Amino acid sequence: MTVAQWGLHAMGEPAGEVLTIEELAAYLKIPKSTLYKLARDGSVPCQKVGKHWRFHKSAIDEWLRERPLGEEGRSSGS
Repeated sequence: MTVAQWGLHAMGEPAGEVLTIEELAAYLKIPKSTLYKLARDGSVPCQKVGKHWRFHKSAIDEWLRERPLGEEGRSSGS
């Protein structure tokens, strides 16, 4: 099996960091309850592995870059 198949770059670094809901909530500086809602609604890129949500950090970073500031929680009539 090659290094890439094991999820590592040639320099031994992880190919893609996978975060738990606790880690991502801390990274985004938001409550876990908000992140659970975003995950359930499909508003944030994620995968469910058994009963657990998992998030690829690179997908989250891309999602943040593409998302307009203040998009979440903005009402359409204001």
